[in-house]
Amino acid sequence: MNKVVTFGEVLMRIAPLGNKKLKQTNQLEYYFGGTEANVAISLSQFGNQTQHVGAVSNDFVGDAAKSFLQKFGVNTSAIHNSHHPLGLYFLEVGAVMRSSTIAYNRAHSAFSNIDPKKINWEEILKDCQWFHWTGITPALSLNAYQALKEGLTVANQKGIPISADPAYRKDLWNYGKDAKKILNELVGLSTIFIGGPNEINELLSTKFSYENDDFIKGSKLLLKKHTNIQKVFDKTRKSINANWHKIQARMWNGLEFLETNELEITHVIDRIGTGDAYAAGLIHGLLHYDDTKALKFANASCAIKHTIEGDANLVTEQEVISIIEGNLSGRIIR
Repeated sequence: MNKVVTFGEVLMRIAPLGNKKLKQTNQLEYYFGGTEANVAISLSQFGNQTQHVGAVSNDFVGDAAKSFLQKFGVNTSAIHNSHHPLGLYFLEVGAVMRSSTIAYNRAHSAFSNIDPKKINWEEILKDCQWFHWTGITPALSLNAYQALKEGLTVANQKGIPISADPAYRKDLWNYGKDAKKILNELVGLSTIFIGGPNEINELLSTKFSYENDDFIKGSKLLLKKHTNIQKVFDKTRKSINANWHKIQARMWNGLEFLETNELEITHVIDRIGTGDAYAAGLIHGLLHYDDTKALKFANASCAIKHTIEGDANLVTEQEVISIIEGNLSGRIIR
């Protein structure tokens, strides 16, 4: 069984029921998630061994967060307790032409105050087949950046494949470091790049468009600048409105360009975590299939997450394969 390690913040999502605005109601629901934790949960549902590294509050909220991950098969032994609170975010779910909106409360969270000295990367990455990180983690604090860099260094020493989703969130970088410099440094320690022209432009100060030709040009330049990177994977989204999206995936593997067919989601149930579902599907695909099937698996994983409430994708490998095989009718399985 493949072991995949993820590192990042576990968050609690708080939201009004349905499509209400917060000022309309005093009834709320919550879910636990967080970008990297979502990836770990999804990979666990696909049958992989997963371990998430991080920090949560030393109270019943933090205990519940760890229990949530454990329920879906994620090893939480490297999640430390902290006297700082668990990070939160508030979500108002949009509809049709009204966009969903999010407000974060994570500046002084348990994860932002994580102690790098408490993380034993040598032990955690023992017998590990994959390590995954995103650009949100080093944006949160100097401690989080230092801990991630040490993990990537150890993973490189062990020859472990590393996927980087270097999402740039301008409002998170508040501790005085140059985001572009740090993200380039960490991408240079990675082997798989999950992102498209937007992410490449942020890293390399380029102006590539979203057209396939520019995606290829940008990918080639990225591989030239960061020689550790072997392949570039991207997903594109066409939004008709808040409830109707079309998803497609593409890649440049250093030799050829590949793209999937478009999958149409006419009734979005939950938009949150769909990018994480893509990343998890891609990692699972690259661990088990060739590039073509891995790309299809990632795209189908992303698409089906739109039908799952909560932050994490809770479908099985067979459910994703069924979509790849063209079973899109949604008929009852008896």
